[in-house]
Amino acid sequence: MAATKRGITPDQLEALCGHWPGVTRDIKWGEDLVFSVGGKMFVVMPVHGGRLSFKVHDERFLELSDQPGMIAAPYLARARWVSVVEPQRFATAELAELIRTAYGLVRAKLTKKMQAELGAWSQEP
Repeated sequence: MAATKRGITPDQLEALCGHWPGVTRDIKWGEDLVFSVGGKMFVVMPVHGGRLSFKVHDERFLELSDQPGMIAAPYLARARWVSVVEPQRFATAELAELIRTAYGLVRAKLTKKMQAELGAWSQEP
């Protein structure tokens, strides 16, 4: 039986969300890999890997930030972001789903015009 893959690397993050409609990728603050849609960030990870931070549903913020291995993201907690400080505690598939949700949340806040310009996107993996 194969072991469950855990954590996520910068390459895996790129493979996951790099092709979603309207996603841009850049380096901010010297060494953070930032993925955005419509100019708004939805996930951040150091270029060398490790912790990652992303937007979550308001209703899940306290639940997620209270788990071992996750905290309220410094500087971004008021915008309902969490930081996964121990990514190896979590299955890669679980992290991917949370990142997919983050993209959807940020995309949904864009103007209807901008959303239409991005084209169709399904929340399904």
